[in-house]
Amino acid sequence: MSRRRAITLLSVGHACVDIYQGAVASLVPFFVAERAYGYAAVSGIVLAASMLSSVAQPVFGLLTDRWAMPWLLPVSTALGGLGIALSGLSGSYPLTLLFVAVSGVGVAAYHPESARVARLVSEGSHSAMGWFSVGGNLGFAAAPLMVTAVVSSGGLRMSPLLVLPALAGSVLCLPVLHALRRTRHDTSRTAATTRGTDVNTRGTDDKASFLRLSLSVILRSVEFVGLSTFIALYAQQRPGGSTAAGTLALFVLYLGGAVGSVVGGNLANRWDRVAVARWAYLSTIPALAGTLFVPGPAFYLFVALTSIGLYVPFSLHVTLGQDYLPTRVGTASGITLGLTVSVGGLVTPLIGTVADATSLRTALSPLILLPALSWLLFRGLPEPTAPTAPTPLASTAPSAVTQRFRR
Repeated sequence: MSRRRAITLLSVGHACVDIYQGAVASLVPFFVAERAYGYAAVSGIVLAASMLSSVAQPVFGLLTDRWAMPWLLPVSTALGGLGIALSGLSGSYPLTLLFVAVSGVGVAAYHPESARVARLVSEGSHSAMGWFSVGGNLGFAAAPLMVTAVVSSGGLRMSPLLVLPALAGSVLCLPVLHALRRTRHDTSRTAATTRGTDVNTRGTDDKASFLRLSLSVILRSVEFVGLSTFIALYAQQRPGGSTAAGTLALFVLYLGGAVGSVVGGNLANRWDRVAVARWAYLSTIPALAGTLFVPGPAFYLFVALTSIGLYVPFSLHVTLGQDYLPTRVGTASGITLGLTVSVGGLVTPLIGTVADATSLRTALSPLILLPALSWLLFRGLPEPTAPTAPTPLASTAPSAVTQRFRR
């Protein structure tokens, strides 16, 4: 199996999982229309999907640092899809919360291990990790189209059809896992990978820099999840707004993320990751202000620019975190990749409560400050060096992973 094919399969599998993170926000307008939920109620649904995920992802990261658990990829993908598929069947609000929470746990279990496997296959390539991240962005972008196509035709009772991407994703990751299993038998050198690490394990953890990076990840999560939860409703409330306008706004928000991830990986091959992320956050400030305050069709342009600005640092967060914590790649992945989405859900009830009391624009306006804070956190943050190989052999002969996943 070539490395390109392995990354492609992992990227598509990532899309199949992150469809269900995007599906939660995509279902919000339908919950409002069919069940008459208020802003605070739909914020609670996003919170349910995020709360357990926020706790579970670091836990799964710690576990994958001790043991490789590749079986988590197909199992967690199926679990993420099952929860969303069941969420529309019951009119009970507590059961809806339970089902989206189950989906959130599935998503939480997926990200740390999938990021470890992607790093192993890509051998730390920024552009390869960028393409892996693009899969998740495309999954987000597909979510509003998929949910609208399914639910608008027959209501929330059609939600079981939403499990189909999860079934596909569970199957697509199997060839990569099979190749990794064969690699373990080819050479004892890859035995380190079965303990949750990779061939590049030598290095010193920079916990202070990782903490600053994590704070920036949290701020970005609050901003992105807040926007994705309410942008469709905000678009509907604008002059000339409609359900189609809301779906389009959410689609543009997610699709812009795919563009931003590719751009971020390519820019990081020319300049250091910290500088790229810092300038991306700075550019997001006027883009978000335009999203909330500029009238007319330019709204969609500013939504796209905001999304690109937020997603240029997305894959860079992952590789920076892994390089700041080279001895705890799973933990770093669980925080930088998984918590990127889940933590923001903890704040959405506050945004929803303010929106119920005032307006959506008022509730979303404070988000403009968050990329400025991320920019400040990235100022002075060091660019880590790639961990060195554990033995001199790595410089004279290709590793078993390189041989198995060669170009």
